[in-house]
Amino acid sequence: MAVFVDTHCHLDAPEFGAEMPRIRARAQSRGVALCVIPAVAAFNFAAVRELAHLQGDAYALGIHPMCTGDALDEHLDLLDAELARQRDDPRLVAVGEIGLDFFVEGLDADKQERFFHTQLQLARKHGLPVIIHVRRSVDKVLKHLRQVAPGQAWQGIAHAFNGSEQQAQACIDLGLKLGFGGAVTFERALQLRRLAASLPLEAMVMETDSPDIQPHWLYKTQAQRDAGEPQGRNEPGELPRIADVVAGLRGIDAAALAEATTRNAVAALPRLSALIGVSAGSLQSA
Repeated sequence: MAVFVDTHCHLDAPEFGAEMPRIRARAQSRGVALCVIPAVAAFNFAAVRELAHLQGDAYALGIHPMCTGDALDEHLDLLDAELARQRDDPRLVAVGEIGLDFFVEGLDADKQERFFHTQLQLARKHGLPVIIHVRRSVDKVLKHLRQVAPGQAWQGIAHAFNGSEQQAQACIDLGLKLGFGGAVTFERALQLRRLAASLPLEAMVMETDSPDIQPHWLYKTQAQRDAGEPQGRNEPGELPRIADVVAGLRGIDAAALAEATTRNAVAALPRLSALIGVSAGSLQSA
């Protein structure tokens, strides 16, 4: 069976609740060997760590740009302290989810940038990769990456990438892998599907962003929701089917895509190697 890594899924979200063991088992049965669970704010640092250990998964610690409105400067100090406290935890694989969001209205752009810049500095301080939210903000994200580490490469992932080909190449040139998930399954997502088909295979990783970014077979339109149909809930078990779409766009076998993207995930987040027995240069399921 193909081995997948879901490099981004919020499994501590309330949408999952008591169903989590069944959901995780279903993903495992479909070949999702490992999930990376990013924090979004100081309040769930402990939750993502405990869940990762309970399920045999991985986690990241950071403050999401959409959570910066309620965040305090002391939370950056808490993050620094927690990264130091967990420095030898093999399941802590990155600083994330951090970044910038210029799509959601009402967010303080200056505060977002200040929190992002500081968290990039913390990632460098603690020697960890980054998992970056880049919604309508790729150029500013690139600016901060270059400012924090001039002339140096980064390890990590540009999560849910949906920028231009030029922006994609700029991220790749800085060392980042690009995350693809449910959005690529929509036929109207022409630019994203072109990127999924044409980018170097070694630049891509797979993700779900569960419970969000539903693939087309789970998504309900506003009209359907108004008619009483509940919005579908994404979960890691959908990843192989999403990957089938990407493999089809590229004209390759799904197993080849699984092998490559799992290897890429390890290259982006090296601590994954010990968790699933995969190195950046080989693929051997544990």
